[in-house]
Amino acid sequence: MAREDQNRWDRRHAERPGSDRPAAFLQKILNCAAWEIAPGRALDVACGSGRNALFLAARGFQVDAVDISPVALEQAAARAQRRSLAISWQRSDLQSAELPEAAYDLVVNLNYLERALVPRLAAALRPGGWIVFETFLIDQPTLGPPKNPAYLLAHNELLDLFRGFRVGFYREGKFADDGAPAFRAGLLAQKPL
Repeated sequence: MAREDQNRWDRRHAERPGSDRPAAFLQKILNCAAWEIAPGRALDVACGSGRNALFLAARGFQVDAVDISPVALEQAAARAQRRSLAISWQRSDLQSAELPEAAYDLVVNLNYLERALVPRLAAALRPGGWIVFETFLIDQPTLGPPKNPAYLLAHNELLDLFRGFRVGFYREGKFADDGAPAFRAGLLAQKPL
């Protein structure tokens, strides 16, 4: 399965190099002074061609960016080099990836859903660390891909996945932040001290 996933994402990134613009949800969260998320060590999960990792590094974060696709990671590394940004690009299958415990001040998980990964993401956060998580809802197939229910959140599921965290912000519904409308759920939450 991992090899099939890698091949699929390699083809997609080779055909359509990703955007340089960071996700609007991430920008909104980090541009809001209410949460005071200071630069520290960050993990960008399923980073693709690096748009969010580049945004974090430009804001002073020390970023580890992980993806299954070497094609995407090559594109990301070239973008980082052009901008003189130091980012640790790591190829890994996130279904089985080992993450360091209590190592990150910020974890970013956008447009990716692997439910079995959530406890490992929580464990990778330092006490007091933040997670920014946004992906598609079960309603999304009415508008377009993804359509596989395994990759779609149920209503309020994201809140359940981070039960025990302090929720700073949550939204769920139809949004057009990054262009075309999509059904999404997004959350900013802090790991208890």
